[in-house]
Parts: sequence; structure tokens; C-alpha cells
Amino acid sequence: MAANSRALLARRISLLLSSKVLPFSSSCCCRCSSTSNYGLVLRPSVWPPPPPGAEWRRAFHDGRPRGPLWRSKKLIGKEALFAIQGLKRFKGDEERLVEFLKRHVARLLKADKLAVLGELERQEEVDLAVKMFRIMQKDDWYKPDVYMYKDLIVALAKFKKMDEAMVIWGNMKDENLFPDSQTYAEVIRGFLSYGSPSDAMNIYEEMKKSPDPPEELPFRVLLKGLLPHPLLRNRVKRDFEELFPERHIYDPPEEIFGMR
Repeated sequence: MAANSRALLARRISLLLSSKVLPFSSSCCCRCSSTSNYGLVLRPSVWPPPPPGAEWRRAFHDGRPRGPLWRSKKLIGKEALFAIQGLKRFKGDEERLVEFLKRHVARLLKADKLAVLGELERQEEVDLAVKMFRIMQKDDWYKPDVYMYKDLIVALAKFKKMDEAMVIWGNMKDENLFPDSQTYAEVIRGFLSYGSPSDAMNIYEEMKKSPDPPEELPFRVLLKGLLPHPLLRNRVKRDFEELFPERHIYDPPEEIFGMR
């Protein structure tokens, strides 16, 4: 009798293990996992039920990122990384730097050179970025691009390297490219930080001749940077009020100008 009971119990357990979806016990009134009388974890039923022979799958997202999200991420190639590390390593030795540029950097592909230029600008290695840009200008695939000039000029102006920035500025104008308002604003800001308001006003006069419609940003930069120079500031203020009559300008007290 005991042997028959054990055989019947083993048969029932084997039937439960072979089933794909385990049913709920009659005592469970909520749709959640429970434990059967045989110590097995019962999983919630799936609706619609899977076809015969199919496996049970979760009906929700587990929160892990999928493959396409990782594949779409752009990475810098090994050749570009090697070039960046070498340029930073030899930047204090002009002779070895020139040799490294000829042997390893000049032979890079277009995508790698663009990646090296962008990464050098991001790491604020502006002198190396200028050298990289000069190498790219000698390639057959090179075409004048205003955004490439813009990033380089903004990086140079940020570090007050205004002489180098104006050389790149002249090259851009020679290729019939016109900067946008952000480039004008950063160059003006650089000259004001450099202590040269006259050069900032020269860039401002050049900006007024640009075919693009004017924007507020360069005017705001000038109005703030020309506080110690009230005569120049008044010229910019009059132009701003004519172009943007609905906008307001904050005028600080006269003590800031040194007048009482």
C-alpha cells in the first residue's frame, strides 16, 4: 500500500514538472506566485497561453538595455586613440612631434582624423588641434566647413589665444565662409577678456555686415564687457535698441562708469 502511494506521488510530481505552465492552487485567490503542496513554485498563468511546445516567457521588460542601444554608440577607434596619446606625449618636443605627425597621424583615415580633432578640442589641447587641422587641410577629401572653423575658433578664444584665433578667422573668410552669432560672440568675449576692446569693436562692425539676421547674444556680450568704456557701450546700445525695440537693457548705476 505504501509502495503504491509513493509511486502515485512520483507520477504526479513528474506530470507537474513536465507541464510548461503550472496552474494555481484553488486556495490562491490573487494572481501571484505561490507554493504547491509538493513544494514547487507555481508561476502565474500566461494569457493568451503559449502554443504547444513553446516555453513560458516573461510578459514585461526587465530593465536591461537592448542591443541596438549599445551598437548605436559611437566610439573612437584604436588608431585615433593611439594618435591622441602620441600627440599629447610629444607636445613638448617639437622634433619628435613633427616626426610622429608624419609617420602616424598623416596616414589616418578621414573618420579617425575628425575624431582626433574633436577629441583634442574637447580635452582643451588647442595647439595640437590647430596642428591637426592643418594636416587635414592638405588632404584630398578636405572641404571648407564653417562648423569645423567655428569649433576651433571658439576653443582658441576660450583660452585667450586671439592671435591664433584671428589667423584661423582669416582662413575662414578666405574660403568664403561666414561665422554665426555664437562664433562672433565668443571671439568678442575673447577680445574683451584679452583686454582689447578695440579689436572687439572691429569684430562687431564686421558682424553688422554679415548677411545673416542679427541675434541678441553678441550684443549682450558687448554690453556687459564694455561697462568700463561707456562711449563704446552707448554705440552698441543704440544699435541694440534699433534692432530689438521690444527688449530691455539693464543700465548699472553711474558709479560703475566712474562718473558722479
